[in-house]
Formats: sequence, C-alpha cells, structure tokens
Amino acid sequence: MHVMVIGGAGMVGRKLAQSIAATGGLGGRDVAQLTLVDVVAPEVPAGFTGSASVHVADLGTEGTAAALVALRPDVIFHLAAIVSGEAEKDFDKGYRINLDGTRHLFEAIRAEGARGAYVPRVVFTSSIAVFGAPFPAEIGDEFHRTPQTSYGTQKAIGELLLNDYSRRGIFDGVGIRLPTICIRPGKPNLAASGFFSNILREPLVGKAAVLPVPDTVRHWHASPRAAVGFLTHAATMDTAALDHRRCLNMPGLSATVAEQIEALRRVAGEKAVALIRSEPDADIMKIVDGWPRDFAPERAKALGFTAETSFDEIIRVHIEDELGGQV
Repeated sequence: MHVMVIGGAGMVGRKLAQSIAATGGLGGRDVAQLTLVDVVAPEVPAGFTGSASVHVADLGTEGTAAALVALRPDVIFHLAAIVSGEAEKDFDKGYRINLDGTRHLFEAIRAEGARGAYVPRVVFTSSIAVFGAPFPAEIGDEFHRTPQTSYGTQKAIGELLLNDYSRRGIFDGVGIRLPTICIRPGKPNLAASGFFSNILREPLVGKAAVLPVPDTVRHWHASPRAAVGFLTHAATMDTAALDHRRCLNMPGLSATVAEQIEALRRVAGEKAVALIRSEPDADIMKIVDGWPRDFAPERAKALGFTAETSFDEIIRVHIEDELGGQV
C-alpha cells in the first residue's frame, strides 16, 4: 500500500506517520511506500522500513496537487490546514489554503482518474467548527452546519465537496470532524483553542501557562493518540455504511476548563495548578463562544471509532507518549 500524508509535518501528521512506522502498516495492511508532504520538510519516522519520500509543497499553489496525485497513492490523508485563529485573522490565506488547496487536491484526483482507473481513499480532517450556536445540550448526528468562523466555513465547504466527489465515484472519501486535540505536544500554535492544551502541557513540565477564558468554558476534546486512531480507522473502514453522509462527528470528552484543572490537580498536584494564571482575552473568548460544547456521536461509535472517557486519561496519555511516563 502507498500512503500519502499531506500535512505530514504537523503534530497529528507526525504521529500518524510514527504509528505507521511502528506497526509497519495501516489497518492490517502493509505500507510499502510512505509519502510525506508539507510546506516545511516532514521527517521520515524512525523505524519505517519501506520506501519513503518527502515533498515540500503548498496545495494552494496551482499544479502542486497534480504532481503529488500523479504518484497514485492508495490512501491520501488530507490534514493540511491553516488553523482557526490564523484563518480568522488572515481571510485570504485561510481561503487559499483551506478551501483552494482542498479543491486543487480533489480536482487533481479527478484528472488522474480520467487518465486511467484511480479511486483512492481520501481521509479529510474537518472540525467541530462547522457547527455554530445556538446549540442543544448535546449535538447529535443530525444537527445542521452553521459555522461562525471563516475556518469553520472553509471546513464545511470541504465536507460538501468530499461528499459530492465521493458520490460521483471520483474517490472514496471519509471526513472526520475532530474534537479539539488535547494535550497537543510541542510549542503553542496560532489556534484559538491552543490554551486548552497550554494550561496542562506547560504546568506538567514546571512552566507557567495563561488561561484567556473563564474556567466555566466547556468544550469537546480527544487526545492525539485518539486522533491517530480516528485516522487509521477512517482509512481502512468499510465506507458502504456511510452512504452519502461521508462526514462524521468523532467521539470525545466534554469538559469544562475547571474540570481540566481538577484532573491536572489529581494527576500532578497543587504545584502544577499554581502555574496557571488568568489573563482574559476578549478576542479568544468571542471565538470560543461560537464553538460546540458536547456531542452525541452515535454514528461514529457504531462504526467503531473510540476515544478517551476522562480527562485524567487524556493527561496520562500525554505523560506516557511525551514525557516518558514521568512528571
């Protein structure tokens, strides 16, 4: 199998590639070729024994997607995106990357298929930002998409394109609406949701963290480990059960910031919690106010997707995967 990861230098893309290298495959099938793509050079994961290539490329640039798709990967993970806060601040950049880049990729697959039979599996990472307030207590699988940010709008358009191109047999697509991924390793990024990770990740290693919203804010979360599981399952599942509804709300955990902090207290103690300081940010609060808080993702669960069920578990996953099991 040939697997291509677009967005392979990002956190989730790196972890997905590492998982493929560690297991040697995807869903029980051997991965003989791994192609990693991003605007900065991704790293081939240690231990990968197949053929690997790295491409520095921008899907928003005309012709880039066609050159990549000409390699004819069996599975394409489309993870590349400008994150929420950056897409809101830079309107043109957000639409060029998040919408134009996605359309270029889908059209390149269509053109390649016209030259000879080619119908790859495409896994597209969407977002719960496709939903907008007012929300019910739990968002079910039938809730409508009314995004209230440019990022959410761009992802919603991508979902519609994924459905239509799949309906027409151009590719076999699966869209997964990711919860906020927490705890993200590494340094803070420009995502408006970054503080959800920052207030846990930094105190776990003795660093201060800023909380820009009230601790009553509730949100929907899953760990990076769960995100890799979502992607792997989406790449290998039987898509017949999806019919024409190709995009799914992923499982996750609904928690308030206060509940996150209490989990940190239980796992790492008062000293860690004391490193969090409150600095309200009206711009971030405005964005967060428009985000969903809780889901009932019954379709995804029935199709075999799973995630953590407590924030203590999410924190312990981070400690195991990023801190060598020690704090």
